[in-house]
Amino acid sequence: MNNILLISSVIMLALLFLKVPVYVAVLGGSAFYFFMHPSINTVIFAQQAITGVEKISLLAVPFFICAGIFMNYTGVTKRIMDFCEVVTGRLPGGLAQVNVLLSTIMGGLSGSNIADAAMQSKMLVPEMTKKGFSLEFSSVVTAASSMITPLIPPGIAMILYGVIANVSIGKLFISGIGVGSLLCITMMILVGFISKKRGYGVITSEKMTGEKFMKAFKPAVLPLCLPIIIIGGIRLGIFTATEAGSVAIVYAVFLGIIYKQMHLKDMIQGIKETVTTTASIMLIVSAASAFSWILTKEQIPQQLTAYIMNTINNKYMFLLIINIFLLIVGMFIEGNASMIVLVPLLAPIAKEYGIDEIQFAMIYIFNNAIGALSPPMGTLMFVTCGITKCKTLPFIKEAVPFYILLVINLLLLTYFPPFTTFLVNLFY
Repeated sequence: MNNILLISSVIMLALLFLKVPVYVAVLGGSAFYFFMHPSINTVIFAQQAITGVEKISLLAVPFFICAGIFMNYTGVTKRIMDFCEVVTGRLPGGLAQVNVLLSTIMGGLSGSNIADAAMQSKMLVPEMTKKGFSLEFSSVVTAASSMITPLIPPGIAMILYGVIANVSIGKLFISGIGVGSLLCITMMILVGFISKKRGYGVITSEKMTGEKFMKAFKPAVLPLCLPIIIIGGIRLGIFTATEAGSVAIVYAVFLGIIYKQMHLKDMIQGIKETVTTTASIMLIVSAASAFSWILTKEQIPQQLTAYIMNTINNKYMFLLIINIFLLIVGMFIEGNASMIVLVPLLAPIAKEYGIDEIQFAMIYIFNNAIGALSPPMGTLMFVTCGITKCKTLPFIKEAVPFYILLVINLLLLTYFPPFTTFLVNLFY
């Protein structure tokens, strides 16, 4: 590695740790390289930054963001929550179970873990504390369950990974169903165990009848159809993963008209939110494109691959080391930033070891999700605690069983490929 690349990397990492916006940090490091390198035309810097956001597949990002925002204006959350209450009403820790299941279902509608955590912190945590749940437990369940959102299609993390690593976004969506369901089920088991031990009550002791189920299911059936439409349409070849985003927007508007809860001013506000959110993501992608060009020119992926292949003979040991590394990185660097820098380096190495590209993608995204919950930089932790007014230290202590559960899930994804590949092989 030459001195210019080394200094530019140090500049970028220093800016990231100083909490400078991600795109500024990456562009800052890249700009130093381009302007200080004697044999590179600086025009290439602008070219790479622009062409990085010209990929058609990136259109899926604003489409799904817009669809998720529109969904929040259609009133579907209350309908889904009522349905979840009926399904989980007799389970130990009823409202906590609703919290987990609601995150899983809403993940298929919004794709944003931060939005999910913020919404449920406002809606469910006050109700949970009224029912006798501790504030710490309520906050942890809300933040931890929001981790499921980027794992369930149409998670934005899957779209970005697919674009960066040139992996089928449709296959990632299919894999995400299995991974998200695994985390949902295991988290509900843990929540039930803790609730039973602490005496947190059920929502109702009445047996769920078919009539009650259908009464709750009917108002929720249309929103619940969206993930089915997206996955089904992609698999049947009716539309691509990118085009599925536009279908989701049309469907969200359709629900808004049906439920008569989304008005013109809501649509205008939703479009504004879409533009600002999309702009922040695209700026990161643009910066990453310039940095990826630098790595390619310096042949860093090839050199790193050769070094690791010569040092580590076993792919299982490689996966273990990568997991530990990503868990540490996730504690300090935001998920999208680490993905942009590390995926171009690590994905080719995983391929050389014969690791399935879908499996490695979901392992990486799962590590990122854990990082969003981990101190000292965990965004989900701070968003949830900021709204619920829960102190950080009690939150971390309460979250210990959930961290253990997440590591167990991560090991299952790492060493049992069917958890990530079975549905993909079945559908494709």
